[in-house]
Amino acid sequence: MRGKSHLLGLAVAVAAIILLPLATANGFYLKVMFLVGVNYLAAIGMNVLVGWTGQKSLGHAGLFAVGAYTVALLTTKAGWNPWLAFAASGVVAGVFGVVIALPALRVKGPALAMVTIAFGIVVEKIVSEWQDVFAGQQGIYGVVAPSFFGRPFGAPEWVWFVGALGLVAHLMIRALLNGKYGRAFKAVAAAEVAAESVGVSVYRFKVLAFVISAVTCGLAGALIAQQNQYISSDFITFGLSIFFLLIVLFGGSSIYGPLLGAIVLTLLDALLARWPDLQHFTYGALLLFALYVMPDGLSGALRAMWRKLFGAGHAPLVAPSPTPWRPQHGKAPASDRPLLLAQGLYKAYGGVVPTNDVSIEIKTGHVHSLIGPNGAGKTTLLNMLSGIVTPDRGTIQFGGRDVTRYAAHEICRLGLARTFQNLKLFNDMTVLDNVKLGLHTRLRASFATCLWGLPSAGREEASASREALQILELLGLSNKAQELAGSLPYGLQRRLELARALATHPRLLLLDEPAAGLNPQETRDLVKVIAGVRDLGITVLLIEHHMDLVMAISDHVIVLDYGEKIAEGAPATVQANPRVIAAYLGADDDEDEAAHAGPGGAGHG
Repeated sequence: MRGKSHLLGLAVAVAAIILLPLATANGFYLKVMFLVGVNYLAAIGMNVLVGWTGQKSLGHAGLFAVGAYTVALLTTKAGWNPWLAFAASGVVAGVFGVVIALPALRVKGPALAMVTIAFGIVVEKIVSEWQDVFAGQQGIYGVVAPSFFGRPFGAPEWVWFVGALGLVAHLMIRALLNGKYGRAFKAVAAAEVAAESVGVSVYRFKVLAFVISAVTCGLAGALIAQQNQYISSDFITFGLSIFFLLIVLFGGSSIYGPLLGAIVLTLLDALLARWPDLQHFTYGALLLFALYVMPDGLSGALRAMWRKLFGAGHAPLVAPSPTPWRPQHGKAPASDRPLLLAQGLYKAYGGVVPTNDVSIEIKTGHVHSLIGPNGAGKTTLLNMLSGIVTPDRGTIQFGGRDVTRYAAHEICRLGLARTFQNLKLFNDMTVLDNVKLGLHTRLRASFATCLWGLPSAGREEASASREALQILELLGLSNKAQELAGSLPYGLQRRLELARALATHPRLLLLDEPAAGLNPQETRDLVKVIAGVRDLGITVLLIEHHMDLVMAISDHVIVLDYGEKIAEGAPATVQANPRVIAAYLGADDDEDEAAHAGPGGAGHG
């Protein structure tokens, strides 16, 4: 059904692009149509950055200028063919995008917005003040426009050209976002730590999204320069950056959002052009309206209305494989051999030391439990083992490799997965897509393959869906595949997070309080699930406060207190350890000293 709707929409779009320029000879109307296409081209890439990846940019007018001046200088000064110059404008804008994004995206918070504002201001100053090259407000005349068999473009041809570009851009971005890249972008926007934990390089995907937005914005600038055969610094203003951002926010983050935003706001801009003060007021009002009344923009509001009237449609599911799912570990250490070895781990936050010289050994084929009172440093230790936190000192070896300084997504790719004490699901994605995100590192389709929507990318997506359904079947969630993750009951959300972690094909699975918030029956079911995970050949290290669960499932127990390891061994041995009893139940000073002295110390008192 979705495929038929898409083909129908595509046919309507092609007909509109061909017929609308033939329906009028009015130059103003044709110019507005052209500007709709230009603004759409700028916004469709920016939507990947803002709508899908959750990053904010307020300097894309600078990238628009890069594309415009690239095509102007190459055609007027260097004598380039206008078609080649147009293509070069997108490449040069993309290079600038990399240069801006690489340093800006290494820090969190509003850094990207600040850097892009600064970039836009710098570009505006350069093209205004560097008269010898950019000619300032006087501008560069004689920009060479493309022609077709020697015939220069008229107003209708420009509409057809920008319409064709917009159509190609839409199909490419749609293909990209409907696969593993789209899921990764949405994961980055939703929960960066969770995205890293399933093998998504957050930094890489942020940079990629910025470069995509830079390329389309640069091409939009080149179109304006070539259509006008002129470009000046008057085109490059902070208001243009705001306008592009407003198109994306007002249109919404869906694939069709930029088109809706470009049509509505370009028409509004043309209507209000005579009254600049009213124009600016209207933009501000629309921005507030979009943010507060339509948080997912016009497309989101229309989608919600459609679902209310006709219900939510779902893509048909592929049939899962009849064989049960099993992880593919590659070459794993022999049973009962060290899989993870941490030595002398130390982490301090000011005067607080949650992990103080802790050493642990995790052996293959075992279920290890990490216990201790609240504040003992258990989660901090798990964060260091999984790459979320870097230890101040000490070493971590996993599978014979030193991973002490590895990022979380790199450690995940080696076969270490985890769940979180506080659930970190991608709530606005379906249950199926959450599990497919766990398969991210297993999918081999390249960026170009996904961008062009090649058949191999489609086959890999279908294979990923089948495997994800196998994993959901294993955990009793297959009937929830099309539901949003955030709509599941709490117990099923816990199970879904485990399914997502299993999808990474781990050799070692870290579970941070998996029974938190579960009722007694769900806790008993969890014991069976963890036993099943172990039977699949996956080693488990879990943090847990439910001692019944720990004693029922564990082969080895490690106890932390105030950031230090105070005991380890078989469950029964640890349960009887005086120091463990003192840590959990408390003891007076004399008893505490006796506990620290050990079995022989009591007789020396």
